[in-house]
Amino acid sequence: MKLDVLALDGVFDTGLSTVLDVFTTANELAAMLQLDVPPFQATVVGVRKRVRTAQGLAVPIARAVGTAPADWLVVPALGCKMPETLEPALSRADVRDACTALRASSESARLAAACIGTFVLAEAGLLDHHKATTTWWLATMFRQRYPAVQLEDSRMLVSSGHRVTAGAALSHVDMALWLVRQVSPELATLVARYLIVDSRPSQSAYVISDHLSHSDPLVERFERWARGRLADGFSLDEAALAAGTSKRTLARRMQQVLGKSPLSYVQDLRVERAVHLLKTSDKSLEQIAGMVGYADGVTLRTLLRQRLGRGVREMRLEA
Repeated sequence: MKLDVLALDGVFDTGLSTVLDVFTTANELAAMLQLDVPPFQATVVGVRKRVRTAQGLAVPIARAVGTAPADWLVVPALGCKMPETLEPALSRADVRDACTALRASSESARLAAACIGTFVLAEAGLLDHHKATTTWWLATMFRQRYPAVQLEDSRMLVSSGHRVTAGAALSHVDMALWLVRQVSPELATLVARYLIVDSRPSQSAYVISDHLSHSDPLVERFERWARGRLADGFSLDEAALAAGTSKRTLARRMQQVLGKSPLSYVQDLRVERAVHLLKTSDKSLEQIAGMVGYADGVTLRTLLRQRLGRGVREMRLEA
């Protein structure tokens, strides 16, 4: 498999290194164990001859992106972690040139991006009408900037057509392992074991809910109200009254900012509180269920498994 890894100025050091390390490890293990797997030929490409990482390290660029055929074009994250730095970065000349090169190459190569690299693909219009994920704390910005993308930001990996996107920061390793798995599931499992990488199907376990809600005053008011009544039944009428708005406006704003309904967000908060109590208290599952608004522990257990992909025992052991 031939992979071109696009390094833009200010590339996220860990993301770039992780992607390259996964492919190198895969090649080493395949050779050591004499597996019948073709090598991964990863080449660092760019739109400028000189590139430095976010930490100031020089990146050796082998050639310009799109000048040789590749099976996959991989876009690691930029080192911009917040909207105030990411927005101007997306307007840079080298990013615009990268978008042009990605569009030209998308006819022949499949596309992969992780974390803030997903913004580059979206900026090029290459995720329009596709399902995708992105880094969880920038999901609001992503959703507002690219409304044509079908964002599923709770997921760690999303494959749609000839595109695969991954979530926040260290999801670079999940994306790279997914690419290895397309060639050899056995080799991907071995690489994951050597690098001690656990399965992480969802970003939900890592999301800090109030970080997202504070991006909008109306949503923040609703969030404060909801946190104070997690043990009670949910009423959209009462929620709208507490937030000082109509039910329709509250639902619309929640969808615009967080991509979910008020009830779905309350369920997120209940899951977040339940996980905290499981890890920090000796209360039974039945007791915790009552404290977060569920009738019994079975319902809560099922919800935790659906949302987080982990069981109660696993979460207790993580404490």
